[in-house]
Amino acid sequence: MEDQVINSEPTGTSGDESVQNSAAENTNTPAEVLDPVAEAAAEAEALAHMDAATEPEVRKPRHYYDVIPETTHDDFDWSVDKRNVASYKEDDRVKFDTLYGSTFKAIAESELLRGAIVGLTKTDAIINIGFKSDGLVSLNEFRDMPDVKIGDEIEVMVVEKEDKHGHLHLSRKMARAARAWQQIVDFYKTGEVVTGTITSKTKGGLIVDVYGLETFLPGSQIDVKPVTDYDQYVGKTMDFKVVKINETIRNAVVSHKALIESDIEQQRSVIIGQLEKGQVLEGTVKNVTDFGAFIDLGGVDGLLYITDISWGRVMHPSEVVHNGQKLNVVVLDFDDEKKRISLGLKQLTPHPWDNLPAEIVEGAKIKGKVVNIEDYGAFLEIMPGVEGLVHVSEITWSSQPINAKEFFKLGEEFEAVVVTLDKDERKMSLSIKQMTEDPWDTIENKFPIDSRHTGTVKNITPYGVFVELETGIGGMIHISDLSWIKRYNHPSEFVKTGDKIEVAILSIDKENRKLALGHKQLEEDPWNTFETVFPIGSIHEGSVTRKDEKGATVQLQYGLEAYAPARHLRKEDGSNVEAEETLPFMIIEFDRNDKRIMVSHSKVWEQVKTEEKESARKEATAESEKTKKAVKNLQSKVEKPTLGDLGALAAIKDKMKKAEDDAAE
Repeated sequence: MEDQVINSEPTGTSGDESVQNSAAENTNTPAEVLDPVAEAAAEAEALAHMDAATEPEVRKPRHYYDVIPETTHDDFDWSVDKRNVASYKEDDRVKFDTLYGSTFKAIAESELLRGAIVGLTKTDAIINIGFKSDGLVSLNEFRDMPDVKIGDEIEVMVVEKEDKHGHLHLSRKMARAARAWQQIVDFYKTGEVVTGTITSKTKGGLIVDVYGLETFLPGSQIDVKPVTDYDQYVGKTMDFKVVKINETIRNAVVSHKALIESDIEQQRSVIIGQLEKGQVLEGTVKNVTDFGAFIDLGGVDGLLYITDISWGRVMHPSEVVHNGQKLNVVVLDFDDEKKRISLGLKQLTPHPWDNLPAEIVEGAKIKGKVVNIEDYGAFLEIMPGVEGLVHVSEITWSSQPINAKEFFKLGEEFEAVVVTLDKDERKMSLSIKQMTEDPWDTIENKFPIDSRHTGTVKNITPYGVFVELETGIGGMIHISDLSWIKRYNHPSEFVKTGDKIEVAILSIDKENRKLALGHKQLEEDPWNTFETVFPIGSIHEGSVTRKDEKGATVQLQYGLEAYAPARHLRKEDGSNVEAEETLPFMIIEFDRNDKRIMVSHSKVWEQVKTEEKESARKEATAESEKTKKAVKNLQSKVEKPTLGDLGALAAIKDKMKKAEDDAAE
């Protein structure tokens, strides 16, 4: 107490003058009343009970220092000599101090208190909270109270018990925020509904004022339906549910959608509790998707799957239903736990198979539209909900495989014959080829053996070419029947799909519906002539067209191809024949039956070399005979040889031996 008095700022006259004046004015007052502490207590008590109506409009903040005469630490003294007042015993002093202190509240910073407005200035409101001094609150914190007046009670928070100016610092804004946060935390824990006002739009949502605290309303939590225009909600007061809080930063997230969903869930529970399978309900198409449509049954949604929309095939639900359409649906199934309801529309009408027209029987000709295509055939819709299958084997009389996805197109119409009909199983098989007579019944009349025809190449395989002569009639040309003189690694080297080609009928397999065709048979077999042109041992010029590790293919005259094994491709200089070289080749094998010719380049130069050696040998032999005759003539003329004769004879022998050696090589 004494320290606070000493540190207070002097605002009046000196201490001595104040005490003397006070003593002079109160000469008839008991001595204990002259005590400054008692005077301050009395003043505070009087101000606390003062009628607000009698106070002036503008009032200076009251501070308990104001009732104490201005003094200094040096001037102030409790002694009777300096203050001219009666001295007190220590017990009385303690009693008066206690009495004075009991007139004020004990407060703590950040505490929430109720206070009354006891005065207004141009910038602040003066608040009495029953403390030693009044507090100030800026008028900016009363924007939500345009009619604020003296006597109003408000809740404030103690920011500082004594700021740098010695004033009590209070805040209504902080008090509202603290109280609002506490309420929001309580509502979050209890799940209670709160009311707030949407004040502004922000990125991703809206700002909601809940009891003076700004909270965030995400765009996805505004309504159960997607919301794109946020501006329409600004300024509205709505109910919300606190769905998330962060006590560290005092941030809260609210949701209006949660309340709607809660109401819908209650309605859903009531509606599902009354559902029965087979029950017919009226609903509104809420949303159309690729797989079906969601129907609003009055607070609960059901799914109308695409297959339950119509007995016929539906490519997309929008072909039958659209958003906002009202229609009757039947409950097919529902799940209490998962809250799922399956609905049907087609079930409200009889199944078409149960009312199949009498004219649709086996053997009848009908017309249908292609509604589905599979690898094994196509489904024709005879009428909505009634379909028949055209198997790939019933498309054409031809035995050649047909790709259904290439033959049929969705939406195309075909005439077909009903082959089988099973109403119980609701199945029907159809045939397109039976719309015409089977051409194989009279195949020999139109396509006799050895007859010539022009067809279209429909398919090519590694072993042959499939040719269509007319619809439903075709056959295969084996790869070996494409050419008399050329061997093909693949038929595509000779012909392409879609080409026109002339063929000859080689054989007819009526039972298996197969024709054996040939192309080379259109000409006479040239191999009878080739046998005389290319005899074994004859040499012909040829060009290497292909080469691999095993050998090479050689193109001879008249387009004839021969084969040269790798060992027969060695040249005289030791190198090998390369592709695209043109060299002489010798026929080393000719097989008329297998249409095969084998040739060799190595045999050509080996034969030439052999002939040259034979010629040299013959010449050496002739020279040797000539020498022998000359020696015999000489011996007959000379009786006794001399040393010179012996030398000449030795020279002749050497010459003969050399000639023999050369001939042997």
